[in-house]
Amino acid sequence: MPRRIITLTTDFGTSDHFAGTMKGVILSICPTAQIVDITHEVQPFEIPDGAFAIAQAYSYFPEKTIHVVVVDPGVGSTRRPLLAETAGHYFIAPDNGVLSMVLEHEKASVRHITNERFFLHPLSRTFHGRDVFAPVAAHLASGIPPARFGKRIDDYLRLDFNKPARTGKNIWTGAILKVDRFGNLSTNLHIDEFPGIKTRAFELAVGVQTISRLALTFTECEPGEIFVIVGSSGYLEVASNQSSAAKTLGCGAGSPVQLTIF
Repeated sequence: MPRRIITLTTDFGTSDHFAGTMKGVILSICPTAQIVDITHEVQPFEIPDGAFAIAQAYSYFPEKTIHVVVVDPGVGSTRRPLLAETAGHYFIAPDNGVLSMVLEHEKASVRHITNERFFLHPLSRTFHGRDVFAPVAAHLASGIPPARFGKRIDDYLRLDFNKPARTGKNIWTGAILKVDRFGNLSTNLHIDEFPGIKTRAFELAVGVQTISRLALTFTECEPGEIFVIVGSSGYLEVASNQSSAAKTLGCGAGSPVQLTIF
């Protein structure tokens, strides 16, 4: 068997045993697995934050990589565990919308994981990362075909938090998707949908401030100056040179933004 890559994206943090325990489960079932941490610092319970993280990272991994995403405030409830195949990758996650950005543009085969033969037992009501998602990923990496885990479904949950709404002739209302460790605010406004800001005057209202400057780099602005920049993800970001735009504006994930292009 070729060595399979399994990535982990969770809101578990690194101060507890949760992420390490999942790795132990994976290696016990598939000792040859290569485990890569995308992040364990997704904001607790914040499904859009987890969705953004995996959507930005997965395509940079080799095809057939298995991505485990555990941001699961509904753990132990009736929400379903999913196995999705799309764009040459596999995704294992709860059916709570955390895969919405990944599945938005690509044709996907999505399965409801029901075969408990591939779970750990006894099954905890509070740690499905250990007892469901990690062992399923390991068995998949070991060569178990996707069809063995459960039947295909089409009614998996799709969320639209990454889609701004048009609220006027030249006005769109969106939201902050992510605040990174530098305090940059990633919006759900993608440059491919709003190329006009490169050549036309615009205003982006965030918190109590309206921003009208588009910068190409951080260093072309003065320290502490607030501006808009196209981030590496292609989404418009509100940033501040060598400072935290989030702290300056008092905004965070979920905060509304309004874009006007003149």
